[in-house]
Amino acid sequence: MNGTLPARSLMEAMGERLALEWVAGRRGTGRMLRHEPDIMGGSALVGHLNLIHPNQIQVIGHDELAYLNGLRRNSRQDVLEQICGESAVMLIVCDGLETPATLTELAETNGVPLLCSALPGDEIINLLRYYLGDRLAETTTVHGVFMEVMGIGVLLTGDSAIGKSELALELVSRGHRLIADDAPEFARIAPDVLRGSCPPVLQDFLEVRGLGILNIRAMYGDSAIKRSKYLRLIIQLRQTEEVDPTTIDRLNGGRRMRDILDVEIPEITLPVAPGRNLAVLVEAAVRNHLLRMKGYLAGEDLADRQRRLIADDIGGGLP
Repeated sequence: MNGTLPARSLMEAMGERLALEWVAGRRGTGRMLRHEPDIMGGSALVGHLNLIHPNQIQVIGHDELAYLNGLRRNSRQDVLEQICGESAVMLIVCDGLETPATLTELAETNGVPLLCSALPGDEIINLLRYYLGDRLAETTTVHGVFMEVMGIGVLLTGDSAIGKSELALELVSRGHRLIADDAPEFARIAPDVLRGSCPPVLQDFLEVRGLGILNIRAMYGDSAIKRSKYLRLIIQLRQTEEVDPTTIDRLNGGRRMRDILDVEIPEITLPVAPGRNLAVLVEAAVRNHLLRMKGYLAGEDLADRQRRLIADDIGGGLP
C-alpha cells in the first residue's frame, strides 16, 4: 500500500522547524502527498521547481524566480498555471523572497498551499526528504523481539514459546537494550536500510511466560530501552531436533539471507537445547557478525592456515 500524508500534517509537524508561513491556499490543506514504489529517494516528493517532472512539493528560490521573471507575460502565466495544477500538493518560496502576486492569486484560486520561509531551499529540501522518507516509508511487522546488542539491531525470531522473551530478558540483564517485543515494526527508509521500532502501545513492555507483562524501563531504567535501531542481523531460534545438520556449514555456521521489504538481512540459525547459554551465543554471533562486516571470516582464516600447513609439509618433504 502506498503511503499518504495530508499537507496539513506536514505543516503541523515541520512548520516551526522550517520557519514556514502561510501565503495563500489554506483550503488546500487536504491535498495528499503520496509515496509510490517507483519513486526512489523522495526525489518526486520534494525538490526545486521542475516543470518536466513536477515534484509534489515545489521549492522556489532565487534561480527559479529569475527564470519565471525572465519569461514573457503569456509564457509566465502558462508556467504559473502549470505549477498550480492539480498535481501540486504544496509550493514553498524560500530564502525570504517575496512571492509573486500572480502566483499568490493562482494558488489561492486553485487551493494550492503556498508557503514562504527564510531558510535556504537546499536546507528545506533535505529536511523534508528525511521527514517524508520516514513518514511515507513502506512498513511491515515481523513476529519476534527486537534488541540492540553491542550497538547493532538484532531481531530474535522463532516459534512461539521457544524462549525469545526469556533470552531478551537475560540480554537486558547483561546490559543490552530492548526495542520491541512481539510485534516490532520495520520501515524501509532507504534502498538497503530497515529501521525497526516499537508500536506505541507496546513501548517498554516484555511478556515473559510465568511472569506476565514486565515494564523493562521501570525495572531496569531508561538505559535498558532503545527507541529504534537499524536492523542488521536476524537470529532464528529453532529446536535442535528440527535443524537439519546438513544445512549448517561447520566453518561458517547456519547462515543465510532473509528478505524483508526487498532488503537482504543476514539470518543465523541457533539450535535451542538444554544447557546451551543462548545469551552468550547471541553475543558471540553479534561479535562474529561485526568481524564479518570488517572483512574477517574465521572459517576462511582456519582454512587458509590448514592450506599453508599442508603446503609447508609437502615442501618440507621434498628432497
